[in-house]
Amino acid sequence: MNEQTRIEVEAAAFRGLTEYLRKRTDVQNIDLMNLAGFCRNCLAKWYLAAAKERGVDLDYEQAREVVYGMKYSEWKDNHQTETPPEALEKFKAESDKHAF
Repeated sequence: MNEQTRIEVEAAAFRGLTEYLRKRTDVQNIDLMNLAGFCRNCLAKWYLAAAKERGVDLDYEQAREVVYGMKYSEWKDNHQTETPPEALEKFKAESDKHAF
């Protein structure tokens, strides 16, 4: 696979992942963090970092909009649910394991 094709395939995979996460509004970020160690906000931060490395003028809220498909505040209002205490406990326990 040549470099350009690899870039296009990776970009398509990213678009597929973000589109899937936009449809799965039932999956909360805490669920993703507890299961996979990353969430939509992590993707937005990675997107922002990649843009900055390339000199693109972008801020975190704009990067979140790319990932969420809407403003983050709108997503929160429409889809974010109360975090169950056990999910927070699991997140904290995992975070403590990886603290430096």
